[in-house]
Amino acid sequence: MADLGKRYATALFELSAQQGLLARYLEQATMLRDALQADECKSFITHPRISGTDKKAFFDEAFKGKIHDHLMGFLHLTVNKNREDFLLPALNALVKMIRTHHNETTARVVSAVPLSKKQLTEMAALLTRKLHKKVDIHVVVDPAVIGGLSIQVDGFFIDRTLRYQLRSMKEEISK
Repeated sequence: MADLGKRYATALFELSAQQGLLARYLEQATMLRDALQADECKSFITHPRISGTDKKAFFDEAFKGKIHDHLMGFLHLTVNKNREDFLLPALNALVKMIRTHHNETTARVVSAVPLSKKQLTEMAALLTRKLHKKVDIHVVVDPAVIGGLSIQVDGFFIDRTLRYQLRSMKEEISK
């Protein structure tokens, strides 16, 4: 059951690839994922006391004409089978599959302060060269890191934050 979201995503990926609609599915699946991640929306779709009819009506009202019929069918299928909890994992997996197919990825960068457009452009270019794929940057501003950056991308994690360095020094001193 744990990989059901991935199975749904794989089916949607194969269907979109066969029809040459990968770019369209990527755009629409990303929009769907972002919309359905909102707390109110997530609570509504996963609430056990809200009828399937109401959930499908919500999907129709919110997304009809904005997403491909196969994606709408997927939304309805998850409701019909009471598998609404698999919607977001499946959409996340679909987005990741399509981006991987297009040789794209996203780096999560944590910084104490907002980064300038020039810094973001240079970082994206450097990571693109190093990883040999297009890298988009998702920045999280967290003043608790004090200074420096941490970068997480494709299973790699680099932590050059001041918070990490201070913690490492503290551990060394206590030895």
